[in-house]
Amino acid sequence: MKMLGVLGGMGPLASAEFMRQLTLLTPAERDQDHIPTILWSDPRVPDRTEARVHGGEDPLPALMRGIRGLEAAGCGAIVIPCNTAHGWYDAMQAGTSLPILHIVDAAAEELRRQGIAGGPIGLMGTTGTLDMRLYQERLGIECLTPDPDVQEGQVMPAVGLVKANRVADAYAPLAEVARGLRRRGAVAVMLGCTEIPLGVAAGPALEFPVVDTVAALARAAIGWARG
Repeated sequence: MKMLGVLGGMGPLASAEFMRQLTLLTPAERDQDHIPTILWSDPRVPDRTEARVHGGEDPLPALMRGIRGLEAAGCGAIVIPCNTAHGWYDAMQAGTSLPILHIVDAAAEELRRQGIAGGPIGLMGTTGTLDMRLYQERLGIECLTPDPDVQEGQVMPAVGLVKANRVADAYAPLAEVARGLRRRGAVAVMLGCTEIPLGVAAGPALEFPVVDTVAALARAAIGWARG
């Protein structure tokens, strides 16, 4: 079976959750049935939202350093369990001959798997992901996003709580934002930041369809590995 490369560390807990989901979702009866995987977890990659929104340090050199490491390790494809890093997708893909499975494409397939054909879709993510319109442009479905005060007052602090290993504390603000998008007419809510599914999973299940982009990317990776 081909080796999968995981360009991670953005953040480390989201990368670990991807590996957990990849293992749990793989149809397997023994060790040898699982997907050979190399995780490159480098938390030193500069903050992606800071780079896009506030002109911070460019993360692309660090991202390419990870890609070179995965190439050297013999990987056949790469996944990136960080939504905001996909703002540099074109540059990364142009810099490697390996296919990089796009997380938004994986999320779109998850919508189809759940039988969700239209919108509007509620979209939660980092400010960088929303500002770059990664989902709005690639999904081709109407997306409802949090109001700016909600984004900066609830979503981004909750993402920070997950990154600080305070996952349970992130549940209440994230659930409130998701329910607000639902009240605005969203047929489902896209958890478009790989920290957000961790926070949402820390409390009672939400009462409407959600798309966990970590699990969606894991399913895409399994599909690639199984050919």
